[in-house]
Amino acid sequence: MSRPGTFRILGCISAAVCFFSAGCLVGPNFKKPAPPDVGGYTPTPITSTSATPNVVGGEAQTIVDGKDIPGEWWELFHSQALDDLIERALKANPDLKAAQAALLVARENVLAQRGFYYPNVTGSFTVTRARTAEDLSPALNANIQNYSLFTPEVSVSYVPDVFGLNRRTVESLQAQAQQARFALIATHITLSSNVAAGAIQEASLRGQIDATHELITINTDMLKILREQYHKGYASELDVAAQESQLAQVAATLPPLLKQLEQQRDALAVMAGGFPQRDFPEKFELSTLQLPPELPLSLPSKLVEQRPDVRQAEENLHAASALIGVAIANRIPSINLSADAGSSPDHISKMFSQGNGFWDLTAGITQPSLTAAR
Repeated sequence: MSRPGTFRILGCISAAVCFFSAGCLVGPNFKKPAPPDVGGYTPTPITSTSATPNVVGGEAQTIVDGKDIPGEWWELFHSQALDDLIERALKANPDLKAAQAALLVARENVLAQRGFYYPNVTGSFTVTRARTAEDLSPALNANIQNYSLFTPEVSVSYVPDVFGLNRRTVESLQAQAQQARFALIATHITLSSNVAAGAIQEASLRGQIDATHELITINTDMLKILREQYHKGYASELDVAAQESQLAQVAATLPPLLKQLEQQRDALAVMAGGFPQRDFPEKFELSTLQLPPELPLSLPSKLVEQRPDVRQAEENLHAASALIGVAIANRIPSINLSADAGSSPDHISKMFSQGNGFWDLTAGITQPSLTAAR
């Protein structure tokens, strides 16, 4: 072979190697949607909340721009009962466990798909015992009818990711894994928020029940006084009837509050992984909950960016964008490379000796049939 011809062949081989290594990535590249161009919530900045004097927890709260919220935000209420209840709920909630399992599955799918970047290697070892019919020539040079074959074989197959089919698939699976991650975060936040809101609602109901009991006591005492005045002629029967009606109206508001309290306790028990028939030890009062002295204020753009449901929708869009490239790559020819090597001696001691080996190299191109026009 001439030197120019040799150079041309080497150049073609080098170009093919570079082409297989770099390839081209089909499909659109995902671009993150721009956040809303909003710099605040009100025309003038807010510095603090209004204060209520002579009321427990009525102190003014300072608003801090850009302050981040801690992961265990419920600890800002400084309630050990609330901390224990939320911790127990996070450990026992089945929705949270299902979200964790979904995230684990999504990550394992990403790792499994990444394996297609590398060649697939398989090995086998077979032992064959056979007999050649007497009216046929012996299968071996040893001229024996009964023989054994020991066949170790290694096969290597590889599909170069020329057009980015595997890269787009991995990109889509990574986006799905992120989607499962944000779904887990959303489940975590939703559960902790529902438990905290339920605890505050219980404390509010207990406060309303205590206030109703005080009103019943006050109205009962007033009714006793009016009856005494009626017997002594200082009050009329109409005044007594009006006070009895007012007492009945106040007393009628107590059973619905007690019912709501029991329903709230049952809901908290279920969210904590228990059953309504088993009461949990935590009791919540408004006096045991402390409002955070500082409230974080975030820009609308930052708030949207941090919301797990928004991020989950973004990753869903990312996965769909990557699947466009997967669909395009599936319509393009794919290249398959394979190699087999092994030996097939009649004795196990000759497996690695010269003259018993075999090998073959195969390259092919697969073109899907396009049955539908655009």
